[in-house]
Amino acid sequence: MSEAAFKDHFSAVAADYADARPEYPRELFAWIVSIAPARTLAWEAGCGSGQATRDLAAQFERVHATDPSAAQIAQARGPAHVRFAVEPGERCSLPDACVDAVCVAQALHWFDREAFFAECGRVLRPGGVLVAWGYQDIVVPPELHDANAALQAAILPYWPPERALIDEAYASFEWPFAAIAAPAFELRAQWTLPRLLGYFSSYSASKRYRDDTGRDAVAAHADALAAAWGDPQQVRTVQWPLFVHARRKDS
Repeated sequence: MSEAAFKDHFSAVAADYADARPEYPRELFAWIVSIAPARTLAWEAGCGSGQATRDLAAQFERVHATDPSAAQIAQARGPAHVRFAVEPGERCSLPDACVDAVCVAQALHWFDREAFFAECGRVLRPGGVLVAWGYQDIVVPPELHDANAALQAAILPYWPPERALIDEAYASFEWPFAAIAAPAFELRAQWTLPRLLGYFSSYSASKRYRDDTGRDAVAAHADALAAAWGDPQQVRTVQWPLFVHARRKDS
C-alpha cells in the first residue's frame, strides 16, 4: 500500500483509542515466544498506540513497533527496548532475515496483504513465525443486550468495508508459509460503565457517525445503557471472540 493510499481511520481518535482498547491475554504472548525460533527481535506491524507492544516487550529482547499513523505513534508507550516508528506494514526499515516473530494485532485487514506477506518473507529469519489476531463484536451481559444492540445498529452503516474481514475472522486470506495450530485464547475485561462508553466512543464508526450526522451515537444511547447497567461504577464482565492465525517460514 502506498502512503497516499493509506486509509487512516484512527488518527483523529488516537488518544481515545489508546485509552479505550482492551488488553490481550498474556497467555497469547507467552505462546508466541514459545513457537518463535528465538526471542531476540519481534516486529509488530500496525501497532497503533501500543496495546500489544508492551506485552510483546515482556517476551522479546527487542521489539520494532510500526504504524503508518503518526498520531497513533505519538500516543504509543513502551519500555526502552521497544523502538516505535512511523512505517507502513508493507515496507519497514528492518534488514533481511532478522526477525523471530512478526505480529499483527487487530490490524491486518487494513494492509495490502500481498505486499505485507512479501515483507514478512523478507524480514523473517528461517523458522520465524507470523502471528496475526483479532477480535469481533463485544459480548455484553444479558441485561445490556438490547441497549447495546440498538447502539450497534445505529453505527453499523458507518463501519468501513474492511470490518467484514474481522467478522469472517480472516477466513478468506491467502496466507503464506505453513500453518501452526493455535490454542484457544479468551479476551475479556472487567469494566465500569464509563470505561465501556469510552470504548464505544473510540470506534472509527462512532467518529464517522458524528462527522456525517452531527450527533453522537454513544451519547444518544448512554441513558439506555446506564438504565440497564445500574450503578455506573459497578464492574461487569465483557468479552470478545478472539481469533488467532499463525504461520512458520520454512527453515
